[in-house]
Amino acid sequence: MPKFFKRLLAALFLGASLAAAAQTVTQPAQPPIRIALIESLSGPFANAGEAVFRNLVWATERVNARGGVKLASGAQKLLIERYDNKGQNEEALAALRSAIDDGARIVAQGNSSAVAATLIDAINKHNEREPDKRVLFLNYSAVDPILTNEKCSYWHFRFDAHADMRMAALMGVLKDDKTLKRVYLIGQDYSFGQAVLREARKQIGLQRPDVQIVGDELHPVGRVKDFIPYAAKIKASGAQAVLTGNWGNDLTLLIKAAKEVGYEGKFYTFYGNALGVPGVLGDAGVGKVIAVAEWFPNAPDAASQAFYQSFRQRFPKPEDDYVHMRMQLMVEALAQSIEKAGTTESGAVAAQLEHAAPAFAGRHGVMRAADHQFQQPLMVAVMDRQGAPGVPFDVEGSGYGFRVIKTIALEQAEQPHSCKMLRP
Repeated sequence: MPKFFKRLLAALFLGASLAAAAQTVTQPAQPPIRIALIESLSGPFANAGEAVFRNLVWATERVNARGGVKLASGAQKLLIERYDNKGQNEEALAALRSAIDDGARIVAQGNSSAVAATLIDAINKHNEREPDKRVLFLNYSAVDPILTNEKCSYWHFRFDAHADMRMAALMGVLKDDKTLKRVYLIGQDYSFGQAVLREARKQIGLQRPDVQIVGDELHPVGRVKDFIPYAAKIKASGAQAVLTGNWGNDLTLLIKAAKEVGYEGKFYTFYGNALGVPGVLGDAGVGKVIAVAEWFPNAPDAASQAFYQSFRQRFPKPEDDYVHMRMQLMVEALAQSIEKAGTTESGAVAAQLEHAAPAFAGRHGVMRAADHQFQQPLMVAVMDRQGAPGVPFDVEGSGYGFRVIKTIALEQAEQPHSCKMLRP
């Protein structure tokens, strides 16, 4: 090649490189994608709200560490912003209005099905009124089945298994407990707690008609400070097991009261594997507290254990040991969907999110487009001493962890729905 052409090509290449470099330097940083966490961050369930916040922060940090959400206009980071709903519907509505005014177009909430139902209605109305400011609702733990059945919404996506799915997983263990003849049902008196006991009665009648329900009651949610009277009734009933959907302090205080009155039966729970329960019971809970979840730290695979160890490195305090795979998969699904949509506009993201199939740390799931109920494997585990076979990790520094005793495949965990989705 003649020297003239070599010099010309070199000059052209240098000019293009300098132009690209100048463009990189002058390109403005993209604003973050704001996720408004509307949760109980004060009051009796503040510990549960703060635990969610840590999970979501950790998940967004992971996305941001790999460069953020990649769009043609430039990568954008994810940002969690806190809004305290104080466990109240009206406060949640006020928080939603503030979040929208602040520019958030993605809302996350979960610790209360009553609050979730309120947010679904409000977001539906807002999106109809202001189509240029439509909002998505990501739900990580409000599990009343109605939310993806009669109240299903195009703008609402649930990433936790709903109460009937969790109950079916628990019943897979309870029905095989041939020594069980008497059970006590107790729950929180709102939509979720009512749904749990309703399904418990149905499933026990179908699968264990020989089991007598010796107690069936609801209590005020978040307002009972002393569960001794309830525990005394449970003990006096002769129940060999308690079945409850209680969560947060309502579960911890119930478990503590049962220990204080000397109750020695089992607890079949939705959430007995965290927030103080193992530490309260100690040896009295070994072999007696059964919990259901989408994942446990002692899941028998290397990817799960590495995932859990990395969380503990990020949050080393024992009291911060509360991690859920579904929240990680939710954030991964969001990032995946925004990138596929090529925009942060809520309608376009929703169209991708209803087909999301995130996979992370050996876990996976798929969003069911028909009702926006996430489908994923479930696990049932029993409390045991750390160091026992299958229990390399404890919970909250208590010396006790949960050993997986049953795994339910995604296809087995799936249940029919009655959603009639209205699409925009």
